[in-house]
Amino acid sequence: MDPTNSIFHVLDPTSTTSSSTVSQKIRPYPRKWETNLMNSRIKELSLLATSSQLEDVHCDIHHRNPALVFSSGGYTGNPYHDFDDGFIPLFITLRTAYPSSEDQPILVISKCEDWRLDKYSELLKIFSPCPIINLDHETSTHCFPSATVGLISHGFMTIDPTLLPNSETLRDFRALLESAYAKTGLQTNPTISALSASTPTPRPRLLVVSRAGENVGRVMSNQAEVVLLAKEIGFDVTIFEPTKFTSVTETYRLLNSAHTVVGVHGAAMTNLLFLRPGSVFMQVVPIGTDWAAEVCYGKPAKEIGLDYMEYKIKVNESTLVDKYGKDSMVVKDPKSVSKKDWSIIKKIYFIEQNVRVNLVRFEKHLRKAYKKAKKFMDNMGYN
Repeated sequence: MDPTNSIFHVLDPTSTTSSSTVSQKIRPYPRKWETNLMNSRIKELSLLATSSQLEDVHCDIHHRNPALVFSSGGYTGNPYHDFDDGFIPLFITLRTAYPSSEDQPILVISKCEDWRLDKYSELLKIFSPCPIINLDHETSTHCFPSATVGLISHGFMTIDPTLLPNSETLRDFRALLESAYAKTGLQTNPTISALSASTPTPRPRLLVVSRAGENVGRVMSNQAEVVLLAKEIGFDVTIFEPTKFTSVTETYRLLNSAHTVVGVHGAAMTNLLFLRPGSVFMQVVPIGTDWAAEVCYGKPAKEIGLDYMEYKIKVNESTLVDKYGKDSMVVKDPKSVSKKDWSIIKKIYFIEQNVRVNLVRFEKHLRKAYKKAKKFMDNMGYN
């Protein structure tokens, strides 16, 4: 590995070919179809295969472990992309290329800020105990017995067990997250056996994932009323408004101790991966976001065993009707608009749109979620 020139030299002294060099260039990030992203944010690496002998190359550092090389450039700081483009493909690649626990690769990461390494340090140690090499900060030449360059993805927020040697699923990935954060993150409530006759039965814990800020989009404008309604129904409510600097350990603690999570479709809903199987996950789905809501969060929620619920926004609950009118194709037929350029779709449905849920209709969903949460509490011994 020549970090200063972003070149990986593949030495094959057994090659019967001439002294010619075979080269290949790669941007080691899963979203190959996003050309602008790949060209602007993902550093290009060169792979050069020669018939040279190892003795012909100067190595500052020799490693016994193989290298796994990838980029974390992409959409920095967005939790959905941290997992969909990063940690889930990393899990898949490790289980594919290094199925034996004896083959612990060294993670060589390009475009990785120090704050991200700190934020996800517990999880990265679970993936590999070897010290991470930050390709952008390195100047020494490293030699490895082998290297895997790039990550394998099975699609949006999913793991296909038929493509893995040991048939792991997204639920196994969730178990890995638990092994990284459970020791420091979870604080449980008293179990049934610890409750005296005079102790009131704990209320189900509801976590409301909040969106706020200028030009954020998909904000629930009557969230305060929803919180009051949930408390009247019987929930113990906590509002969670994460930023890219929110501690992952704290996020795990909040999500893993919740019985129900409610939130409008958005990146913070990726934290469903920290919920316990059997807990309730309710996604509020704005107009025009049905496909993304199902693929990004609905399907994964069901794959890890959550009790998934949806609240689909109607025309009179969306601010789009105020801007475009109730007879506009934007609100009447979002599928026709979805055939247009993604930048237009994003602007209309993901940025311009906020929601104001109908409290009468939403109450029915909350009461249903409350019953499910109580049942989950009983199964978990009130934890």
